[in-house]
Amino acid sequence: MATTAGTTCAAALFSHPFASSRRDLLNCSKPPNFLHLSSKLPTGFSRILTLNRPFSSNKSPAATDAAPSAVRATAATEKSIHDFTVKDIDGKDVSLSKFKGKVLLIVNVASRCGLTTSNYTELSHIYEKYKTQGFEILAFPCNQFGSQEPGSNSDIKQFACTRFKAEFPIFDKVDVNGPNTAPVYQFLKSSAGGFLGDLVKWNFEKFLVDKSGKVVERYPPTTSPFQIEKDIRKLLAA
Repeated sequence: MATTAGTTCAAALFSHPFASSRRDLLNCSKPPNFLHLSSKLPTGFSRILTLNRPFSSNKSPAATDAAPSAVRATAATEKSIHDFTVKDIDGKDVSLSKFKGKVLLIVNVASRCGLTTSNYTELSHIYEKYKTQGFEILAFPCNQFGSQEPGSNSDIKQFACTRFKAEFPIFDKVDVNGPNTAPVYQFLKSSAGGFLGDLVKWNFEKFLVDKSGKVVERYPPTTSPFQIEKDIRKLLAA
């Protein structure tokens, strides 16, 4: 059992009520078409997000289109993820500076989404595989997409730990869009660049952060954590 701040499984001893209803986990199996929102930009806005394969170079258009899409981080910023302090799921302050020198995958999670089972399962697998090599997953519950994370922090903690044995840090429920966007998500989105980069599209959008705290890749919600594994290995080896 991991002992880092935000680790959530130690106190989860009973079955979570969300797990009793399979219907609840099927509500967003077809999230919105995130990758084609540029066609809806107002007149005068350039289509400024380039969708491309993670860490790809000299790829043909066909190869790029067939690959998992990611939005490459392009915006320059003086801050890093390590400058922020957040609340863990138990309400305690956690300085993200404690993750200096580690590769981070930051994900907005939900318990009642059609993407929940596959993402939590794969995230737990990847965390177990790379946690001793300097890799962390930071999960931020969010209820802004279809109200699919309605429970309390205690409910969320219990659900993630009992159903998926999640040992990675889970933090306080946050907003990732709108006027109450958490500062850490303001940073993540600004670092991923562009007009459309101001919107997290759905549950389980993912940001990959390097050892210095800079965002290097952004992945749509439908990108499987397993599809990001190669990129994680490259950053760990850097």
